[in-house]
Amino acid sequence: MKIAVPLEGNLVAEHFGHASHFALYEVEGDRIEKTILTPPPHEPGVVPRWLHGLGATYVLAGNIGMRAWHLLEEFGVKVISGVPSEPADEIVKKFLAGKLQTTPRLCRGHGHGQRCGGGVKS
Repeated sequence: MKIAVPLEGNLVAEHFGHASHFALYEVEGDRIEKTILTPPPHEPGVVPRWLHGLGATYVLAGNIGMRAWHLLEEFGVKVISGVPSEPADEIVKKFLAGKLQTTPRLCRGHGHGQRCGGGVKS
């Protein structure tokens, strides 16, 4: 299994498509190998295709856009959104132990007055 996590520093990034780096965790039995990668420039559909090409089977993300979500799912990559902005290594450990708690969130764009999750700024 390969788990992709968008990063802001060592934390899970708030927004999938704008992450400066991704951690790719390759899990085989008890062995976990982590690689930090720089994604291609952000354009619609590019990052999902890139992750699919790397063999990702899961994406653990904070917010993620509908298009990216659908593309990943079409490629057979399971998306888990609403992941808290905590250290990625800890998030992956919780996920593998079946203890990761999330509140699914989708980014519906960044029109006037909007933020990730589709909510309006207060």
